[in-house]
Amino acid sequence: MRLDLYLKLVRLVKRRTLAQEMVTAGAVRLGGRRVKPAAEVKEGDRVEVGYPRRLLVVEVLLADEAALRRGKEGYRVLEDRPLAPSTSPWGTSSEG
Repeated sequence: MRLDLYLKLVRLVKRRTLAQEMVTAGAVRLGGRRVKPAAEVKEGDRVEVGYPRRLLVVEVLLADEAALRRGKEGYRVLEDRPLAPSTSPWGTSSEG
């Protein structure tokens, strides 16, 4: 399943277009690496989402679109860390 679609289906992001923008901007990482919105997500992957004031790290439990649309639990929170307003989730540089 595509990363942008996964983020929307598990409700980590409200809209798929917003998910695409966040991934492209580097605010979302898959397995610790910057990827494209079409990157393939599979069970067991680690997804890091950098929101303006927090970093959320989750483990993918389910990557089946039909099951996620039925409301099945798609992830487990590994870390939920608050950030200072001007702090990058990945240190001093958002590149990586």
